[in-house]
Amino acid sequence: MRPPTSHYDKDMPTPPPSQPLSAPELISTKLAELGDWRGQALAKIRQLIQEAVPDVLEEWKWNTPVWSHHGILCTGESYKKVVKLTFAKGASLPDPTRLFNASLEGNVRRAIDIPEGVQLDESAFKALIRAAVARNRPPSPPSGR
Repeated sequence: MRPPTSHYDKDMPTPPPSQPLSAPELISTKLAELGDWRGQALAKIRQLIQEAVPDVLEEWKWNTPVWSHHGILCTGESYKKVVKLTFAKGASLPDPTRLFNASLEGNVRRAIDIPEGVQLDESAFKALIRAAVARNRPPSPPSGR
């Protein structure tokens, strides 16, 4: 048997590449890493989104959890003093309970900043998520006669 000529021996089987984590796994890892009120708040948000839209797509973009359904619904960012939920098309969504409290000057986006200890109105939030899904829904094709 010949000695390997480098750190890689052609006679040895190549180990399988490690599988990258899925977006839901990355989100779960992020929530666990936060390990404080921000992780708990994002976990609750995640639960509410999944209850409102059971077939929501969880994505991992910009190092951030993203929830989509025919386009981005919202992102979930964590900062030192707030958890920020940014709705991609928030300016066009009805918000009768005034959940949006940040990025109000934007023409397209709106955000909800949740500081430590503040509880989100769960039913209003679910209604907002459902409105975002409806806003992203592709138009129905015209009916033919």
